[in-house]
Amino acid sequence: MKKYSLVIHGGAGTLVKGLMTPQKEEQYKAALNEALEKGYAVLEKDGNAMDAVETAVKHLEDSPLFNAGRGSVFTNDGTHEMDAAIMDGKTLDAGAVSLITGIKNPISLARDIMEKTDHVFLAGEGAMRFAKSLGYTLETPEYFYDEHRYQQWQNIKDSDKFQLDHSMKKEGKFGTVGAVACDKNRNIAAATSTGGMTNKRWGRVGDSPMIGAGNYANNKTCAVSCTGSGEYFIRGVAAYDVSCLMEYKGMTVEEAASEVINKRVLEIGGDGGLIAVDSEGNIAMPFNTEGMYRAFKTSEGKKEIGIYRE
Repeated sequence: MKKYSLVIHGGAGTLVKGLMTPQKEEQYKAALNEALEKGYAVLEKDGNAMDAVETAVKHLEDSPLFNAGRGSVFTNDGTHEMDAAIMDGKTLDAGAVSLITGIKNPISLARDIMEKTDHVFLAGEGAMRFAKSLGYTLETPEYFYDEHRYQQWQNIKDSDKFQLDHSMKKEGKFGTVGAVACDKNRNIAAATSTGGMTNKRWGRVGDSPMIGAGNYANNKTCAVSCTGSGEYFIRGVAAYDVSCLMEYKGMTVEEAASEVINKRVLEIGGDGGLIAVDSEGNIAMPFNTEGMYRAFKTSEGKKEIGIYRE
């Protein structure tokens, strides 16, 4: 039987053992486990990789624990601006959305852009008009309100500072979410979603919705979802770089992912991590930070949920 697998992440960053209460750790692990099992069930029932990654990411978006969808951080204006991208490794079709508000599951809107338009990337007001044309219900600001997120913003809102959600050295909620999958037909897909940076200004966009930077999938090589300091992942075209190292240097998915995270991104000053899978179902989950919320499950019976560097 052909191996199939699913990998998810909930952000990388300053996740030091002991800073979180045991109860909080259990909440994160339970949320990761639920998203993992929901996505994996799609693969188990002969579903495709695209459906699996969308399902997993939607569950992470619905949790207030992660900086995506419901748990998105506050901008300088006190609003929520969300980004997402999805890509099909079989066809290289992709959909991406940025600077949207009120959308419960940005990853589903990204997929609709891929499947129902001739475009790849929609942003801001135009993306919102497209969502409304499809009958998307807009959630009120209260749906996205989270007290911890609000206090994060209050601490820096009157300054020129902005911060990656994962950069606070205290108990908190961290970064981007993402999923990559390989299905029974050896097709792969990647999905990534984020609420961006706390106190971000001027319509800042990170790597998450950018195809090739924070999200990429190609059956010839791998599917990748990144998390971390987005500006550096954009400059390094990190997700596509993993694919290139596999295609042109013959590296395995594990070797290529490690090269990008533990060398290339670090060399230009970035930090973070990524998850990746190839069309044989092999996975990689490197990160150069103290921790990364992550989980995987394979048809060989292997399963792991982790937070810290073990």
